[in-house]
Amino acid sequence: MKRIAILAGLLFAGPILAQEEQSSAPYAYRQIDDPAKEAEAQSLMESLRCLQCQGQSIADSDAPIAGSMRSLVRERIAAGEEPEAIRAWLIERYGDYVSYAPQLTALTWPLFAAPAVLLLIAFLLLRRRFGSGSGEAR
Repeated sequence: MKRIAILAGLLFAGPILAQEEQSSAPYAYRQIDDPAKEAEAQSLMESLRCLQCQGQSIADSDAPIAGSMRSLVRERIAAGEEPEAIRAWLIERYGDYVSYAPQLTALTWPLFAAPAVLLLIAFLLLRRRFGSGSGEAR
């Protein structure tokens, strides 16, 4: 009889603990009632990186911090805040790494310019290599 009581306690402990975790982030696993606002929130959540998982968006991650961030996004969207304002606040709080859509800033512009510069150098080298030799072949 004692074993059955322990087994029953363990069986029901998981859902009780899960409810406690969800209570601190009410929108972690619950959608906004307004479908348009939920779509905005979902779009934003898919573009934000989970700080614990690092390879997943907060929409896909089951990490506790991702749940808290999902809840925060949904609460702010439901309150009428714009998605880009929420993104800016999260970047300010956690750094540029939190966003899959990096912003062009004084620190990041070389990262955006580097591919164009490398392509230009490759074009000039190929033009010099193959362009000068074509006139001498006649």
